Amino acid sequence: MRELGRKLAKLLRSGDLVMLSGELGAGKTTLTRGLGEGLGVRGAVTSPTFVIARVHPSLGDGPPLVHVDAYRLSGGLDEMEDLDLDVSLPASVIVVEWGEGKVEELTDDRLQVVIHRAVGDTTDEVRHVTLFGLGERWAEVDLGVLAA
Repeated sequence: MRELGRKLAKLLRSGDLVMLSGELGAGKTTLTRGLGEGLGVRGAVTSPTFVIARVHPSLGDGPPLVHVDAYRLSGGLDEMEDLDLDVSLPASVIVVEWGEGKVEELTDDRLQVVIHRAVGDTTDEVRHVTLFGLGERWAEVDLGVLAA
C-alpha cells in the first residue's frame, strides 16, 4: 500500500481530492503515508482520527498534503466546514478517509480509491485496490500505470 501511495503521488497535483474507502485495517493510512513520501511532505503521516485533519507542508516546491479522517463525523460537508477544505483544496492535495457522503460537494473532480482485504484473515496481506477518477481532471489520466 505504501508503494502504491508513492506511485500515485506522481500523478497528483494541487487541487486534487482523493477519497479513500475500505474496512478498518485495509491500508488507507498506509497508502496516505506513501503519498506523503512521494509528495515530499514534512512530518510523519499518521491517522488523524482524533484530530480529524493534519496538514503536512511540502519540503520542496510541491503541494502540501491535507490528510482528513472523517470516520467520526456523521454529517456532510456542513460538519466539515470548520476544516476549511474548500479553501485548502486549490493549493493542496487533500486525502479523505471515510469521506463518502461527506466531501463530494468540494469538487466534481476527484479520485476514489477503494481498498479491499480478506476480512477475518489477519494473515492475508493481499489488498485489492480499485481506483476511478471522476470529472474532467481524471478523464485523461492513465491510472493503469499504477498496476502492480
